[in-house]
This record gives sequence, C-alpha cells and structure tokens, in this order.
Amino acid sequence: MIVEIDTNSGFCFGVVTAIHKAEEELDKSDKLHCLGAIVHNSMEVRRLEEKGLVTIDRDMFDHLHGQKILFRAHGEPPSTYIQAKKNNLTIIDATCPVVLNLQKRIRKAYLASDSQQTQIVIYGKKAHAEVNGLVGQTDGNAIVIEGVEDLSKLDYSKNICLFSQTTKSIEGFNKIVAEIQKRMDSDKTFVFNDTICRQVANRIPKIINFVARHDLILFVSGRESSNGKVLFDECKKVNSNIYMISDLDEVDYTIFEGVKSVGICGATSTPKWLMEELKQKIEQNVIP
Repeated sequence: MIVEIDTNSGFCFGVVTAIHKAEEELDKSDKLHCLGAIVHNSMEVRRLEEKGLVTIDRDMFDHLHGQKILFRAHGEPPSTYIQAKKNNLTIIDATCPVVLNLQKRIRKAYLASDSQQTQIVIYGKKAHAEVNGLVGQTDGNAIVIEGVEDLSKLDYSKNICLFSQTTKSIEGFNKIVAEIQKRMDSDKTFVFNDTICRQVANRIPKIINFVARHDLILFVSGRESSNGKVLFDECKKVNSNIYMISDLDEVDYTIFEGVKSVGICGATSTPKWLMEELKQKIEQNVIP
C-alpha cells in the first residue's frame, strides 16, 4: 500500500508567520498569552501550549493586565486594540497581511459610504474570528451572509458593497454576486470585491488532482477550520472515500482493507508534522 502526503497541503503564509512569532517570543520567555486558539488545530495548539503559550478567551483578555498578548492571523477589531492599550498589554500582532489589507479596505469603504444609502456586506462565517475583525471595521454595522439563503437580509433598494472572508470559496462568492445582481433595483449601485486569498483558493484545483489519484483520502483538519470545511467539501466531490481526521487517535484501521493507495492532505491550518506522523502511524499499523 502506498501512502502519500499532498505537498501543497499545510500551513498558509499567515499561519506560518503567527506560529513563528509565537515561538520566537517563547524562546525569550516562558509565557505568552494568545487571544483565541492560534490555529484551528488542537494538536498544534497543544504543542505550543507545552512551550508556554496560554490560550485565553475574550473575558480573560478583558481582565488581563501588563502582559504580552499575541493577536493571531485572523485579525482583531479596533475595539480589541483599544482594550489592550487600556490594560497596558504589549501586543505581538500576527494578523495576516492579506487580512490586514482587507480590514483597511472595508474601513475605507465604510467611512466613504452613507450608512442610510449603502450596505456593507461580508460573505463569511458568522462569529468567525476573521469575520468579527472585519465587522469591527464598520463599527458593527456590516451585514454578514453565509450563503444565498441569507440574502433576504439585504435591502435591494439601497446600494450594496460586498466583500468576502479571505478563506471562502470563489465558487460560493460568485453565486452570491450573481444572485444579488438579479435582485438589485436598477437605479442602485452594487460593488463587489473579490477579497478571497488566492494562496488558499489556488489550493482547490491542486488538492482535487491529488485526491483523485488515491483510493482512500484522510483529510487532516481541525473541525473548527473554515478553510478545512471548504477544502474537505471540494475533495469529497471528487473522492467520496474520504475521512476527516483532527487527531491521530481518530483513525479507524478497518478502512484500509483492500486499499492500494492512501492520500493524506489537509487545510491551511494543518501542520506538516501532523500529516507526517499520521503517515508514519499508518505505515506502522497497516503495512506489513
């Protein structure tokens, strides 16, 4: 049986940078606080916590004083920076440059718009960390839509300015655009901004080619990862014999019976070392 790891899977640039900044700081001190999980992968979080990373929630952050705090790649709304300054926290900002640029674009569009005449709309996952940061650029006024079913929230007698969470699918974004165009009043303006990260989006054709080559696919991803869900769904369209694995203990070895080739791939939040450990475990337990 052949076991192959997809060379195009694994951390994206933004996640690599955030983890590098965390490790760099932990090499100098024995503790660093992080607002929310640094990456949507429990095993990678566990590895960094063993080095001294302390993951805290919003309530703990509000009561933290005089410490160092890492803002992860997802980005934060302006209110988080204000609170950090108020609490005398030293910020290590690991916001992904792509996300940071999107935040600036949304802020600029919001300040330039007339709130009575223009709606700022974000195609993304409600309550997702990145989306919270984006909505914060509009003082909480942006409308978040997860799919076509949410488009009834919009007022088509007003102008619409649409952006996208960086990790959404291009196909999904294009469907949203087409449907809004159908519904818009003819005398109103619809501006849509494709703000999907191409480093993430370009993985789809590559990962599809990879999963098509194998009998069985193990997709390694944290279940909270938006990018993981997008990629997994795309993979499943091509190869239905696919399983999502978030932890090595989840592997069911009965699924390998009669399988000649296994493909291991993952999300932009999946560490290479985890895929390599999975490959090693399969080879030890399945291959004679």
